Amino acid sequence: MRHDMPYARPGATIGLLGGSFDPAHEGHAHITREAMKRLGLDGVWWLVSPGNPLKEHGPQPIETRIAHARDVMDHPRVTITGIEEQLGTRFTAETLEALFRHYPRVNFVWLMGADNLATFDRWERWDWIMEALPVAVIARPGERVAARTSTAARIYRDRRVPGREAARITQMEAPAWSLINVPMRPHSSSAIRAEGAWSTP
Repeated sequence: MRHDMPYARPGATIGLLGGSFDPAHEGHAHITREAMKRLGLDGVWWLVSPGNPLKEHGPQPIETRIAHARDVMDHPRVTITGIEEQLGTRFTAETLEALFRHYPRVNFVWLMGADNLATFDRWERWDWIMEALPVAVIARPGERVAARTSTAARIYRDRRVPGREAARITQMEAPAWSLINVPMRPHSSSAIRAEGAWSTP
């Protein structure tokens, strides 16, 4: 399956939300809308991964996940893409390096849920990611304390911007990050799978 490279005008600020989206749900859409509003982003790209190296079991086929994600997040400034498969990248750091090469005049911001920050130090070259582009961490239910006390948060505590000033990070040189508290949505991909509500037709 080939995925066309998304378009972004030179100088645009684009948020990147990566994941398996297995399945995409309203929680993903919620943090996307909040990120666009709080950070003043020109757009957000959902990077639907071929597979998550940290997960033991593989996800649904990427075509299925992309189609469902487009049903969940129908917004003119949000692009659902599977370009990681086309780029042949397996880890986030590799994907970012490729995007920087393809889009040298686009300003990227990495978006993640607070649950990801709690385990961020397990990611391949996680510290390179923190120092390569601004990072916006969107608070999700039950993960705020774990995020604030995470290894990444401790090491980069001096580069944290208060949530109420989060829009500043888009203009700052990395490392720069912010933990943004937003109205909670309890949706979870793992819970949806456990309930048997997500399966290949």
